[in-house]
Amino acid sequence: MEQGNIISIQVARTGGAPMETIAHALIVAGRGLQGDRYHEGIGTYSNRPGSGRHVTLIESEALEALKRDYGVDIAAAQARRNIVTRAVALNHFVGREFTVGEARLRGMRLCDPCVYLESLSAPGALRGLIHRGGLRAEVVSGGMIRVGDAVSALPDRFE
Repeated sequence: MEQGNIISIQVARTGGAPMETIAHALIVAGRGLQGDRYHEGIGTYSNRPGSGRHVTLIESEALEALKRDYGVDIAAAQARRNIVTRAVALNHFVGREFTVGEARLRGMRLCDPCVYLESLSAPGALRGLIHRGGLRAEVVSGGMIRVGDAVSALPDRFE
């Protein structure tokens, strides 16, 4: 079973607002991180149809590769993702359930970068995060998450 951990948690109070780094958060089933724009339904893309807008995750290794390969150095909060992980391949969670702290999430689709992300972070972030921009997830069951908590794949039902 694949397992990593949370190294950073971020929320933004409204769409386009700077991300705030926090030590812990309550994840609410069907909504996302309490205090985040998407939990409140006021995120930039909240009014557009689509799945996976409850919680976004990105690997710290992707941010390190962005700096190494493209010379673009952005902080975790500038990545505009709620949870930054280490030592877990998030792309493998598409279509699968996994745990983050006390919460259970379902990976819905990759969180490809967009021009809007680049406008809020740094030039070159779009190109450097293609195929490693993170994961969009929905909350199956809520709970508390804290920096340092495990991020673990759950076995498929038929394994």
